[in-house]
Amino acid sequence: MGKSFTLKENRDFLRLYRRGKCLVAPSIVTYVLKNKCGKTRYGITTSKKIGKAVQRNRARRVIRAAWFDLYSSIVPGYDVVFVARGKTPYVKSDVLKREIESHLKKAGIFSIK
Repeated sequence: MGKSFTLKENRDFLRLYRRGKCLVAPSIVTYVLKNKCGKTRYGITTSKKIGKAVQRNRARRVIRAAWFDLYSSIVPGYDVVFVARGKTPYVKSDVLKREIESHLKKAGIFSIK
């Protein structure tokens, strides 16, 4: 697959929150919605409820690592937003990867190669 694109605009995040399919697990929430650009884009949200900067950065780092492990198996043309929860900074990356994979399968955008 090609380069991974990130969501940066607030309107893109809001569109996913309003219209996207929401999948919830104890350590992460995933929003998925088809886009018009044909590229797979992702975004990560961590609020101050997660903890101080060190915990928020760890949460983003663990989510990003899981995303890049699974990225090559994702059907192109979707926007995906991951919202960290209170447990996210304390969860091992392989557990988080399984949860994200489960969410992507339920959303129907995970193709096993």
